[in-house]
Amino acid sequence: MIRLGAASLAFGTLLLMQPAVPRTWDARELAAFELPLVRADRSAQHAAPDFYYRLGIRPIYKSYPVYAPGREPAGYMDWLAQQEPVIAFDPAALQTEADWITAGETVFDAPLGYGATFKVTKVRDPEWYARNHVPVTKDGIMPFSRYVIRRKGLVEAGSGSCVMCHARVMPDGTLLKGAQGNFPADRIVADNLREQAAAAQDPAALLEGVRLGQRTFFSMPWLTPDPIARVAAMSIDEIARAYDAVPAGASTRVNLSLFTPAQIPDLIGVGERRFLDHTGLVQQRSIADLMRYVAIVQGANAFDRFGDFLLVDPVPDPTKMDRYSDEQLYALGRYLYSLQPPANPHRASADTDRGRGVFAREGCTACHTPPLYTNNTLTPAAGFIVPAEHRQRYAITDRSVGTDPELAMRTRKGTGYYKVPSLKGVWYRGPFQHAGAVGSLEEWFDPSRPGRVPGHPFGLTLTPRDRAALIAFLDTL
Repeated sequence: MIRLGAASLAFGTLLLMQPAVPRTWDARELAAFELPLVRADRSAQHAAPDFYYRLGIRPIYKSYPVYAPGREPAGYMDWLAQQEPVIAFDPAALQTEADWITAGETVFDAPLGYGATFKVTKVRDPEWYARNHVPVTKDGIMPFSRYVIRRKGLVEAGSGSCVMCHARVMPDGTLLKGAQGNFPADRIVADNLREQAAAAQDPAALLEGVRLGQRTFFSMPWLTPDPIARVAAMSIDEIARAYDAVPAGASTRVNLSLFTPAQIPDLIGVGERRFLDHTGLVQQRSIADLMRYVAIVQGANAFDRFGDFLLVDPVPDPTKMDRYSDEQLYALGRYLYSLQPPANPHRASADTDRGRGVFAREGCTACHTPPLYTNNTLTPAAGFIVPAEHRQRYAITDRSVGTDPELAMRTRKGTGYYKVPSLKGVWYRGPFQHAGAVGSLEEWFDPSRPGRVPGHPFGLTLTPRDRAALIAFLDTL
């Protein structure tokens, strides 16, 4: 008989508790989890696994809160300067589900870069907050950046973290992580552009560099006209004004458009969603698909090829770049799946009961089906003809709600479709519509809205009483 000592039993138990972390960059899965673009020959071709896994592992450092001016504890910056660099993610220490979720929040908060969006001088400048309307929590924390110590004595303000876009300072000053964000990121881009223009010694070179950046982020030279073509005739101030026009809660991130941003999604409940991105570009069949999606949008898309168009040319040496490890992505996925909505202050009443009836009577449940309040499928953009093979493979019908097709047809995320959004949590979200063009539910159901934001005519002919009741009901979801 073989006898096991206590140490061996403990080790065996630990092995049983360790989850099987999926392999993120699997060539077969990458080829299957995305829908083709409208121009299928221009669908993204991602880096090969041997290239991807030669990228260095992104270190996750311990980070510290950024306090708004007047709210910073006395001596805080001096104290930070005395801190040693600390690696905050150690997969070997993760033994329970709670451990993985806590580690995932650390990844969620961790910056990807330094000195671009945020500088220490700016996040301590009262005028920067006032000029850009940057939200601050009731504790005086500006939560969209974190201070990081990568070298003792050097305090840096990080950017590019998940929390930068997917966190919301609520009206009472509490922070809701995972929600549709309300950091004015594009307004900050505009502010930075104007600052660079004011300091430029060679304005022409700066302008050409900015225009090149816009082409890299958004160009589709295989379309006529290229959606970003007008940038070639725009000044720095005109480009800055285009960024200024993007509301907090929407974004112009790479592969979208300077002129058609996308609403930032609420990640609370993301595990219930079959498609990711407003255009349903990514199928979520498991947590591994979420891991792949995060890896792409948080850096790996820099190596994508769209036919003969490369974002980065020549492709850099992978050993000089970095990525999330599979363990970091798995922890982040577990954290995102664990997110819960805040307590809803809206209560059932006679009005909400009436609104529930209006919701059913108007046929809203066909697309926004309880209990998820989405049927988890896609609807074609105006003018897009659904290929026959898509009807069976993705369970797509020909029913279109007539919304603006620009995002779905003329961006590098353009599949020809929009996913049917869930209505859960609309009481704490906004702006609405796939490009964030509508500020509130009241505006969404305003009968005059189609003249400004066309499409989705449902609910526009209600009586004032029924309209108010419907909004009251939606606020309870």
